[in-house]
Amino acid sequence: MKEEHFRWHSPILGKEMDMLVFGTAGYPVIVFPTSMGSYTQNKDFHLIDAVSWYVEQELIKVYTPASIDNESWYNKQIHPADRARNHVLYDQFMMEEVVLPALRETGHSKAVFAGCSFGAYHATNFGLRHPDVTGFIINMGGAFDIRSQVKDYYDDNVYFNNPPDYLPGLNDPRIGDIRMIFGTGTNDMCMDANIKMSEVLHAKGIQHVLDVRQGAVHDWPVWREMFPAYLSMLPLR
Repeated sequence: MKEEHFRWHSPILGKEMDMLVFGTAGYPVIVFPTSMGSYTQNKDFHLIDAVSWYVEQELIKVYTPASIDNESWYNKQIHPADRARNHVLYDQFMMEEVVLPALRETGHSKAVFAGCSFGAYHATNFGLRHPDVTGFIINMGGAFDIRSQVKDYYDDNVYFNNPPDYLPGLNDPRIGDIRMIFGTGTNDMCMDANIKMSEVLHAKGIQHVLDVRQGAVHDWPVWREMFPAYLSMLPLR
């Protein structure tokens, strides 16, 4: 499995950013790290190994960009408004410096966005905000509500980056074209969050998959089983 490391100066974020890329061709799959995780995290915990067959068969090309969680939602040293603004910059960075280049080099018009735990928040939020480039969203043990990171503060940047808030009123018909999978377990601390997202989607008539695994916990061994299983459900060719 071909692996490349890229480091570049992001003009949007004004700092050096890193990303690993696995494979040579196929549907672009952007995988976010969990909260404050490194760009190597999904490799380090063998999530990429779990889908190596798809990479080697050139069905997918996987991108694992760094996050800036420690400068945005998880930076309790700055005002919540600044946390939200920094995340907005990250959203712009992802679109212009990661997603659009990935689409160009793979020749696809849309991508898969995936992640575990808080990485699933990133995948879901980015995918819903940008349906024009989103084919699929894969969530594993996801948490989707970021209001706990800003306490009582609330503004448009918080609202429009908090899926449980904006999704009920989101009427973009392109959302219905996105295939969404929510994977959780009966012993996953995020199970209720997944069920609530499913209920919102059901209320809007949006088809999706809610996979609640008996006894499954909030941990990497579960997610390593989920990821290839969920990819097998997608028309990647």
